Amino acid sequence: MAMTKFDDRELISLYLSGDEKAFEALLMRHKERIYRFVYMKIRDTALSQDIFQDTFIKIVNTLKAGNYNEEGKFLPWAMRIAHNLVIDHFRKYNKVRLVSESSSMRDDFNVFHTLKLEDENVQEEMTRVELEGQMVDLVEHLPDTQRDILKMRIFKEMSFKDIAELENISINTALGRMRYALINLRKLIEKHELVTHY
Repeated sequence: MAMTKFDDRELISLYLSGDEKAFEALLMRHKERIYRFVYMKIRDTALSQDIFQDTFIKIVNTLKAGNYNEEGKFLPWAMRIAHNLVIDHFRKYNKVRLVSESSSMRDDFNVFHTLKLEDENVQEEMTRVELEGQMVDLVEHLPDTQRDILKMRIFKEMSFKDIAELENISINTALGRMRYALINLRKLIEKHELVTHY
């Protein structure tokens, strides 16, 4: 059976049993999304590649140490590791600014950037990036239809047109679910006291 047939949890299990190709399949499956996730924060190709490589080194070390317990949720876990390394970068250099998108309805929209404040300083940027990592987990608590929309937008980077076709709904319905997802995500953020007031 081809490695692509296995889900993340099965690939991790195979890798821990000594199958190096299983990890290669896991890397190939997620590398583009994780790299782009890092690059959108750093906006520097060489540095993003370094952080990306460090992310997978840490993933390997964590798996081999037997400390992985995020069953079935490899991608959010891997992204949290990448986030932590981005935070380390901020702490070290204190000069990188993040890019925000102006509208949640644009195809290059990143939901986590909706919390951006107009005049963030470096400390605030560090805090927000840290919060983003926690928000990846909160997405799992949204109603199914809203969660699916967010995942398709964030992790699969699909357009609303493609989402509408896949779900057999109108574009307006897809947009509406996205809006409700954002509203509910904000409620979850407040409930879990993840919003920091500067």
